[in-house]
Amino acid sequence: MKWFHTCLLAAAVSWTAGTARAQILIGQTVGLTGPVAATVKEAVDGAKLYIDSVNAKGGIRGEKIELVTLDDKFDPKIAAANANTLINEKNVVALFLNRGTPHTEAIMPLLEKHGVALVAPSTGAMLLHSPVNRYIFNVRSSYQREAAKAVAHLHTLGIDRIAVVHVDDSFGTDALEGANKGFAKANLKPVAVVKADRNKPDYPAIVPALAKTTPQAILWFGSGTAVADGIKALRAAGSAAQVVTLSNNASAGFIKALGDASRGVIVTQVFPYEKSFSYGIVKEALELAKAKGLNEISPAILEGYAAAKVLIEALRRASPNPTRQKLLAALESLQKFDLGGLEISYSPDDHTGLDFADLSIIGNDGKFKR
Repeated sequence: MKWFHTCLLAAAVSWTAGTARAQILIGQTVGLTGPVAATVKEAVDGAKLYIDSVNAKGGIRGEKIELVTLDDKFDPKIAAANANTLINEKNVVALFLNRGTPHTEAIMPLLEKHGVALVAPSTGAMLLHSPVNRYIFNVRSSYQREAAKAVAHLHTLGIDRIAVVHVDDSFGTDALEGANKGFAKANLKPVAVVKADRNKPDYPAIVPALAKTTPQAILWFGSGTAVADGIKALRAAGSAAQVVTLSNNASAGFIKALGDASRGVIVTQVFPYEKSFSYGIVKEALELAKAKGLNEISPAILEGYAAAKVLIEALRRASPNPTRQKLLAALESLQKFDLGGLEISYSPDDHTGLDFADLSIIGNDGKFKR
């Protein structure tokens, strides 16, 4: 009998230890290095704020969430290879918060092939919204909505000589389409449309092409350091045109990259102002950030935080023992989930997520203002 109790105790200890070690693996391929590294870091930090807070309370039914992140250097081919590794070798339950439109396109065939959900891609490409992709669950608004809103805003200010610079890839084409919708609604035409190479923009050619058309404002659709360097080249050439870029550059890292050229640059936003404490999500994120020694949060941090809230709510609903199939079902049935002042819903016919779009301007202090 004593031997029986000893074995029973050992089994209980072993089971408890196994539960404590159990993990829910979530995969992420993202540009930890390369032109979007600064913004990516902030988004990942934001996601970890929430994930770490959930893990500190025991995780989900005793299972900790582990984010397995691989660096794709902002290269679509590496992103696809990383996604394959995460799905087939790491056996992740889902992919999460990747970055880039062509990168997401490269991953999409793997999602369907292996029945894996991609939660909160950090891109607003319309191809992820329409037609509905069963495996992609957007959280942020679309680039087209942001671009159209930017044109409308400039038009209300009496600005009608607007040029466009767009990166020569699917992201740039998508943003341009949104801008064209804004131009059509305002009964305007861009004074210039200039393409920029994604890896090596030719600023000595781009800037004179813009200057020739004497624009009052320039919509610059690109990523990270490429846009920052372009704006600095523009200012060095003596142009004072108002520059507007999209929320993919809504980070403190982007402002830092701009340096002295940051003042007055307009950046569209897809989440509330990070100082709008009437939104519960802003208050929550800031409190957790302060607990980790951060005195403020950026739009990119807020995007990562919101993405993690959606992911973990779906994992809770798919528990115990969440699988890829159970997570898909949980996501598609997510209705009126309150992120903290913002409500998100999905259905088999709608994976759009939020429809929030706003504008901010970088002030003299190097901070976003609204």
